[in-house]
Amino acid sequence: MTALEAASAIERGVLQAAPDAIVLKHPISDGGEGLVSVVTPALGGRIMTTTVSGPLPGQRVDARWGLSADGSTAIIEMAEAAGLPLVPLERRDPKVTTTYGVGELIGAALDAEVTSIVIGIGGSATNDGGAGMAEALGVRFLDSSGKPIARGGAALLNLAHIDCEQIHPRLGNVEMLVACDVQNRLCGTQGASAVYGPQKGATLSDVALLDNALERYGNAIQSQMDIDVLAVPGGGAAGGLGAGLVAFCGSTLMRGIDLVLRVTKFDERLRISDLVITGEGKIDRQTYYGKALSGVLEHAHRFNVPVVAVVGRLEGERESFVNNESFADLESLVDFQTTEADAIRNAPQLLPEKTKLLIQRYLSRT
Repeated sequence: MTALEAASAIERGVLQAAPDAIVLKHPISDGGEGLVSVVTPALGGRIMTTTVSGPLPGQRVDARWGLSADGSTAIIEMAEAAGLPLVPLERRDPKVTTTYGVGELIGAALDAEVTSIVIGIGGSATNDGGAGMAEALGVRFLDSSGKPIARGGAALLNLAHIDCEQIHPRLGNVEMLVACDVQNRLCGTQGASAVYGPQKGATLSDVALLDNALERYGNAIQSQMDIDVLAVPGGGAAGGLGAGLVAFCGSTLMRGIDLVLRVTKFDERLRISDLVITGEGKIDRQTYYGKALSGVLEHAHRFNVPVVAVVGRLEGERESFVNNESFADLESLVDFQTTEADAIRNAPQLLPEKTKLLIQRYLSRT
């Protein structure tokens, strides 16, 4: 179910238990897949489509992005232009895939004269440090003879000089916020190439080559632009796109859920709310470490608003999650009479039913 479908199902359950309740639906995303479809409606905006370069050489894709109602904010998912699903399994090769299309999307937003851009950078097929993105915005990456290098992660081994003279003139006029939920740096054993390269098609020898290429890239940015992207936590996200966005776009990397809650003005809703009802496919101990629910809990507790949740499955003892520091109450679709397969198949019917039980129980105690 989409975030909005789940919110609507929860609303039905609330109103069955408390017909006089006022329900404010506020779909959220952790900044990964679904960012455009969740944040754009929250800003009263519309979905745009721009044809851009795909991750593979010569590939063209229709990429969706969002524009807020007032035209001030663009919402972009890098995966729309350079995501892993755009590359067939047999053609996955981070030595040649590029983020050029991501730069074209940013360029389309800049041409729309937005003043802020929100970017989700999960699910990439690339390992080029965001060089392709920067090239699309006017940056030139040159070899020792002054010729442009090829696109893709491996070509960065030939990088000798970075020319920013023709970078897009509007880049300096926008605030760029990046949803980034990993802390991996650009290079090393926990860097972009070593940790994420294999799932994008890199062999062991490819990983070593790509790591060396990104180190050369990072050193060039340090020496020529005086920006130490090698030390940036999250710089290794999306094959180093995090580092490229910091270096060439002046971006700020943020935890995805914090960024989404900020942009959608979640705290304003909290100020007028008595209860938050949220949900997740599965709640476990990882819920408290950067997942969407952890952000909801943190913000709600800041305003002393209790939080209850309806989840697909609960991993662990219910009592360990229901306390003053986390949830006021929980319901799980999976229980002693409902299997996980049943819960997935019947979620649209089960979600209102479980919500009704949850709210009835909560109201009986308050």
